[in-house]
Amino acid sequence: MAKRPTSLPEPTRANRARAVADIVPDIGRTAFRKFGFVQSSVVSRWSEIVGERYAHASAPESIRFPHGKREQGVLTVVATGAHAPMMQHVAPTLIERVNRFFGYAAVVKVVIRQGTLPAAPRRATPAPSIPIPTDLGDSLRTIADPELKTVLESLARGVAAARHVPVLGKIS
Repeated sequence: MAKRPTSLPEPTRANRARAVADIVPDIGRTAFRKFGFVQSSVVSRWSEIVGERYAHASAPESIRFPHGKREQGVLTVVATGAHAPMMQHVAPTLIERVNRFFGYAAVVKVVIRQGTLPAAPRRATPAPSIPIPTDLGDSLRTIADPELKTVLESLARGVAAARHVPVLGKIS
């Protein structure tokens, strides 16, 4: 009778389980590189790069570089309707601002494509105005940063609204 092996040792896995948060940047990076973006921040910070005036009427579509290089690229920008001719006139300004963002001469040409812009992210509707209680609002007056002050005021309104929520009793 042949002896049956009792149990083989479990092989160690070469690939470990990874958290989704570890994978998402890689997927985003791959998608952006497919469309020619070296940095995803060009898309997310477009209004900072070119200014609100031009960002309102345009959006970056791709940056194409010569094979093996990361300079002398062609930036393709989508512009809405009648804004496309205006964007063609300000192409040198766009090149200068994008290159200033990169810190080197990454873009040498801009191609304007007329089309529709991607939908802007929807902003949350403001909550009904609930007065800030004086005990919470007094400490907020000394905050100099307007964005922080707005966020803390919103939090104070939420705390004030939570104080007035009726509590349901037991149902018999």
